[in-house]
Amino acid sequence: GEDVSLGVVGDQLMESFLSIIDELTAQIEELESLIEETAASLEETQLLMTIPGVSFYSSLLITSEIGEIDRFDEAKQVVSYAGLDPVVRESGDSRTEGSISKRGSGDLRWILVQCVQTAVHRCNDPYLGRFYARLKQRKNHQIAIVATARKLLVSIFHMLEREEVYDPPEVSA
Repeated sequence: GEDVSLGVVGDQLMESFLSIIDELTAQIEELESLIEETAASLEETQLLMTIPGVSFYSSLLITSEIGEIDRFDEAKQVVSYAGLDPVVRESGDSRTEGSISKRGSGDLRWILVQCVQTAVHRCNDPYLGRFYARLKQRKNHQIAIVATARKLLVSIFHMLEREEVYDPPEVSA
């Protein structure tokens, strides 16, 4: 076969690129350690990490997006803040609930959906998994996942408000 040589300049460029990649990899590992240490040192993130599917990264993002839980009086306020509340259309005597409002934090909605996907599909959480499976029989996957994310957020609200670890109600077979 043909000898594909990059020459002296090409070899130096390759070494330079590999050196940069090694440096960036080391910086990423350092930052990940710092994030993990930060999550482990905060009470709120420790509580959230007791939920199947919620990692140190997820718990930090959720707590930073929600902020102080005391600013919400009830669960439906934090649900609305996340934009997971349904859009209600009323006309005369008719009232219909449509899609979610998406008025709130897109990052919070996104991370909750990621956590639910993990809890339901990888961690086999019985509480969230059963809720998702029941909804999926009647609705499509996306509707079921978003509704389960809303349910997770309500659980998170109560956990942070009461300073309790994840302890879902017993799930009967």
